[in-house]
Amino acid sequence: MTRPEKRQEKRAQEQTLKIGELEAKGFNFVGLEEYHKKRAIANRKRGYESPEDEKSDRQDCVEAALKVYQRTLPVLLNRLSKIKDPRQPKKVKHSLTVLMIYGILMFVYQMSSLREANKEMSTAIFFENMRAMFPDFETMPHADTLNRLLERINVEEIEESLLELFEQLIKKKKFRNYLINKRYLIAIDGTQKFMRTEEWTKEPLVRHVGKDKHEQYYVYVLEAVVILENGITLPLMSEFLNNEEYRDVSSDKQDCERKAFYRFAERIKQRFPKLKISVTMDGLYACGPVIKTCIDNGWDYMLVFKEGSMRDTWREAMGLIKYTPENIGEHHCGGRNQVYRWINDLEYNYGNNERNKARLHVVICEETWEETSRTTGKTTSNTTRYAWLSGKKITKTNVETRCLKIGRYRWKIENNFLVMKHQGYQYEHCFSYNWNAMVGFHHLMQIGRFMNVLLVHSELLEKKVAVLGINGLLEFIFKACTADVLDLTRIASIVIDNNYQWRLVS
Repeated sequence: MTRPEKRQEKRAQEQTLKIGELEAKGFNFVGLEEYHKKRAIANRKRGYESPEDEKSDRQDCVEAALKVYQRTLPVLLNRLSKIKDPRQPKKVKHSLTVLMIYGILMFVYQMSSLREANKEMSTAIFFENMRAMFPDFETMPHADTLNRLLERINVEEIEESLLELFEQLIKKKKFRNYLINKRYLIAIDGTQKFMRTEEWTKEPLVRHVGKDKHEQYYVYVLEAVVILENGITLPLMSEFLNNEEYRDVSSDKQDCERKAFYRFAERIKQRFPKLKISVTMDGLYACGPVIKTCIDNGWDYMLVFKEGSMRDTWREAMGLIKYTPENIGEHHCGGRNQVYRWINDLEYNYGNNERNKARLHVVICEETWEETSRTTGKTTSNTTRYAWLSGKKITKTNVETRCLKIGRYRWKIENNFLVMKHQGYQYEHCFSYNWNAMVGFHHLMQIGRFMNVLLVHSELLEKKVAVLGINGLLEFIFKACTADVLDLTRIASIVIDNNYQWRLVS
C-alpha cells in the first residue's frame, strides 16, 4: 500500500470511528456522507459583494444577538443588583451591576484571561457599541477591578441569578416541548478544574503521584447540566469540593464526589422543590445511599451499572435476566442492532448489617454492528454492552426511551466539559488564586455559557450557525462589535423595544 493510500485509510478509519461513537450515543446517521452534510461547515468564501453588504450582515447579526441578551440579562441583573456591595460608595467608579455585565461579557465573548479581556475589551469602538447595548456603561472597567470585587462579595448569589433565569424560562414555557417523559433531565458529574504543585490555599484537594509521591493540589467541581430532548445542554449548578474543614480534622480524610453529591442533591431539591426531575449519572453513583436520595427527593434516575460497583447485585441480575426470556426488546438504530434485556424488582440490601433495602430495576443493552472499510472493503463485526439501574420499571414500551434518551444522554455532560475546557471558555484557567474570586469567575463563566447556548439555538441566528458554526458565530459577533461602530440608532431601538419573540430550535 502506497503512502497516500495509507493516509486515506487512516482518515477513513477516523471518520468511521467518529460515526460509530455518535451512533453509540443514540444518533442515527445513515453514513459518512449524511454525517458531513449535517455537521460540516461549508467550505466556501464569504459571499459579500461590497463592504456595505458585510456591514449590513454584521449589524443584523449583532441585533439578533442583542435580542437574546435582552431576554436574559434583565433577569440576571435584577438579581445581581441585590448583592451587597462591600466597597465605599464615595470611592466607587463602576457600579456592581456594570462589573457583573463586564464579567459576563468576558465569557460570552470567550476571553482566555483577565489580561486578554483588558486588551480586547478596552478599545474605543467596542466600548461605544457596548454602551449602546448596555446604557449603564460610562467607562469600561478594568478586569482587576472585577477581581477585587469578587474577592469580597458572596459569589453564591451570582449562581442564584442563573437559577432565577432558568426558573423564569421554565415559567415562560421555553422548554415545555423539549422535556423527556415530562421531566427535566439533569446530568451530574465531576471534573477537575485545574492543578498546581504548590498549596496556594487550604481549600483544594491533594493527591500523591509519581514514584516519589510528590503532592499535587487540585480543584475539583461537581457539575449539574440540564439536557433537553433536542440535545441542548444548559449549565445549571456547581458544587466545589472543599477540603478546608477536613484539613483541620484529619490529614487522611478528604472531600469527595459522593459527599459533594449529597450536598448537591440537597441544594437542588431545596431550590426546585416541585420540579419534576430525572437524573443520569455514571457508575460511581450506583450505590444504595445515592438511590435512596433520589427516591426521597422524588427523582427518576438512570445510573450506569458496572460489575465493579455492586458485584453481588451484578451477578444476581445477570443470572435472573437469563431466566426471564420474555423481558426482551430489539431495536435498530443507525445500522446497529440493539437487544435490550431487563429484570425488575431486584431486592438490594445495603448499609450497616444490610438493614436498608431498595428495589432495583436493571436493564442491559447488547449492541452489534458491522463496519466496512472504504479502502480495503473488509467488513468487521463489533459488539458492546451497556447496563443501567432504572428508577422506574422497564417495559417493552419504555425501554428504548429510557436507555437512549436518559441513560445515554449522560454523555452530553462529558461533551459539555469538552466545550468548556477546549472551545473558548477556558474552564481550566483559574482567573484568580483567591478562592472566593475563582468561584465567582466560575459562576460568571457558567452564565456566559448559558447565554451562548440560548443564542446559538435561537431561531434568530439559526441560519447563521449553519454557515459559520457555533464558535464561528461567537467570533463573528465579537469581531463585528470591535471592527466598526454599529448603527447605534437601531441598537438603541432594540434596547427600548421589548415587543419581539424568540424561541429555541434544535
